[in-house]
Amino acid sequence: MATSKDVTSNLIRGNIDAIILCVLADGDSYGYEILKCVAHKSLGDYEMKEPSLYTSLKRLEKSSLVESYWGDETQGARRKYYRVTQAGLDELEQATERWREVRDIIDRLLETTAPAKSAATDGGHHE
Repeated sequence: MATSKDVTSNLIRGNIDAIILCVLADGDSYGYEILKCVAHKSLGDYEMKEPSLYTSLKRLEKSSLVESYWGDETQGARRKYYRVTQAGLDELEQATERWREVRDIIDRLLETTAPAKSAATDGGHHE
């Protein structure tokens, strides 16, 4: 049986591209820093896995939503940085709107203010 944390992680994973675009909208960043930012912004409730991050970054780069470049070596190892493109910012705006629409629909569907109709009283028909 899936735990609440598993279900939450699956829902978040479906939005990983938008989450990464949102982090990069705040400024260029590299892999480990993106992972730390996601964990921090979620107050530790979600920790993105490294393979998921890099799979998403490759997909975003292939779609021209982010671009990468190599940083200098002044602080140790050379790091690959990522920056969001204008197309990425546009996609982030659209993804955010899609999320809001879905969230609103789910909120309405899960509201429990009215008593649920039983199959016996409505003939078993559901629209």
